Amino acid sequence: MKQILCSCLLLGACAANSGVVPMGQESFMVSRQAATGFSGSGTLKADALREANDFCSHQNESMQIVNVVEAQPPYIFGNFPKAEIQFKCQK
Repeated sequence: MKQILCSCLLLGACAANSGVVPMGQESFMVSRQAATGFSGSGTLKADALREANDFCSHQNESMQIVNVVEAQPPYIFGNFPKAEIQFKCQK
């Protein structure tokens, strides 16, 4: 049981979260990627949208989505579930 728990913790630690990244011309990007293809897309998109919205809210602005990109199945050979949100903050 301990081995399974440790394996799950290690796999979860490998998930990639970009944070908010400037893209130029007052636009930004945030992405989430699962650690494996077994987890499904789950809340990746929702988490990325929340982070983008929080970023704009802290600037007293509202988020405007420019583009949403999600990885498509099959989730094999490094094509893990992923969500990328491109957005702008507007007053």
